[in-house]
Amino acid sequence: MKNLINKYFEKISELSSLSTVNCNEGKIYNLSETIDLFINKSYESTRNGKKLMFIGNGGSSTIASHMAEDFSKAANLRSLAFNDPAFITCLGNDYGYEYIFSKQIELFAQQGDILVAISSSGESMNIINAVKVAKEIGCWVLTLSGFNKNNRLNKLGNRNVFVPSDQYGFVEIAHLSICHGALDIALGWKGKSLNINPIKVAI
Repeated sequence: MKNLINKYFEKISELSSLSTVNCNEGKIYNLSETIDLFINKSYESTRNGKKLMFIGNGGSSTIASHMAEDFSKAANLRSLAFNDPAFITCLGNDYGYEYIFSKQIELFAQQGDILVAISSSGESMNIINAVKVAKEIGCWVLTLSGFNKNNRLNKLGNRNVFVPSDQYGFVEIAHLSICHGALDIALGWKGKSLNINPIKVAI
């Protein structure tokens, strides 16, 4: 069991560094360049009176909420997550679930905004539709996906981050790590370890 646990956390650590990045023109980029670009774009967007928007389903929805809150509160970067239950059920009822995010993008997005679209499979139609609408409006789009490298979402963004795993847990944790890493670096993390007392586990 101990070896299995160690392998699990080694795999989590490995996946972020193994993630690949491309753009919708087929060019290949590295993850560090993409995170740096995303940070700069985020600050530029806020300086110009624009905002960041985060979308995702299920576990990815919680990442969207987490990041919208942290980017706003900690980094002072204006951010929203489009996952209010009443709004989602209203739009799902009136237009269909595949349009719950794209309709909100139509209502609230502006040219120059940034959309972070998160989908483990990269095949969620409500995410794909939202990205297409955001691009039509003139938003800069970062996508995060996993499972199959040829998924549809991995071809749509200005930058597309792909996590090479077919396990939901691994993909979701890697997506959160990448987003939180961008935030922490934007806030000034310099690579130093934190002086934290070891956690004692009660038995």
